[in-house]
Amino acid sequence: MIAEPRKRGTEPGLSAGFPPLTMLSMNPLIEWPENGQTRRARWRSEAGLEPPQSLEVVDDSLTADAAFAAVRDGCALLWRGDWMNGRRLIQELTRRADRHFAFKAGDERSFAAHRQRQGRRAALLARLLVPLGPDYKLPLRRAQDVRPACREAWGKPDGSNSVLALRELLAVISAHEWRKKGVPVAAVGGSIHPHYGVFSPVRGEYVDLVAQAPLPPGCDLAFDIGTGSGVLAAVLARRGLNVVATDMAPRALVCATENIERLGLTEKVSVVEADLFPDGRAPLVVCNPPWLPAQPSSPVEYAVYDPDSHMLRGFLDGLPAHLAPGGEGWLIMSDLAEHLGLRSREDLLHWIDQAGLCVLGRIDTRPTHGKAQDRSDPLHAARAREITSLWRLAAQ
Repeated sequence: MIAEPRKRGTEPGLSAGFPPLTMLSMNPLIEWPENGQTRRARWRSEAGLEPPQSLEVVDDSLTADAAFAAVRDGCALLWRGDWMNGRRLIQELTRRADRHFAFKAGDERSFAAHRQRQGRRAALLARLLVPLGPDYKLPLRRAQDVRPACREAWGKPDGSNSVLALRELLAVISAHEWRKKGVPVAAVGGSIHPHYGVFSPVRGEYVDLVAQAPLPPGCDLAFDIGTGSGVLAAVLARRGLNVVATDMAPRALVCATENIERLGLTEKVSVVEADLFPDGRAPLVVCNPPWLPAQPSSPVEYAVYDPDSHMLRGFLDGLPAHLAPGGEGWLIMSDLAEHLGLRSREDLLHWIDQAGLCVLGRIDTRPTHGKAQDRSDPLHAARAREITSLWRLAAQ
């Protein structure tokens, strides 16, 4: 696939959906003129952005104002300058983008408007690009060694030069550092080490709910549906249960397996690939599905956004067939979607009843993350009222 030049003045946003992994793995070829030669490289975009159709090679002589004007007009900039200067430039572009897309008096502050602005902002900032060599080496002055981080995120290099957004590379580097450092979680007696593309358990209130809720009588086995990093499986194992943890995402399966091994819980937890439920029944089935029924625009957002509440409804519909007699299903959910007008409490209760389930009780807690207190957040009014709940469900 060869990119054709784009006319300036356009400002495309993020694609409406996230492409399947087979499309991402194709890494289409792009080409551009540079120093009298035609250069070629593979295009990388975890968010499924289209290859740039207008690309200019730039260096340290470019000012932040000129760079912002170019990316605002739809032109991608391939950075050939100093690595540290490139990182400073993306910070300057981010500040300008924040001002450019800030809500103003009279603007609609709905979730849809917020997501649209987020998408346009992300697409604009993704137009500052960097090259990678065939072994993931970053061919820029004062460049750090990004090869370990890239191998963790994408696997073994395929020997091709590639081009990607600087913001995406910085996210890969950040994930690498978090993976090394880990996130301390008291309820597991150690740290959880999230991988790139796997949601990090930085919001501790939902973990504490699972750590503290009373277990069903005689419970010795639990299913953890959509385990992600494996944090809830580890919490349940620390409470003395044997756990079958499931996921469909390859990165999540690897991440959960490594965390369970690191915590010394391999005898208590089995990590298996499954579409929601494993075979059999258990006296406790736990699920922390994505909390907002919206379309993800990158892999890690699948831990936050659940299109049409697909995973939530799949869990509810399949739960009765996988509960042992007298067992409980624990649904861990925030009510943020209700405050944003994306899903009503009546909808949730209807789906629970429709699935042949009843509510035994609910344990509530309030989130303590920074956004709940950030009055500059366009969604502050909804976040300030948010409650995270553990719903105790049983078969009717």
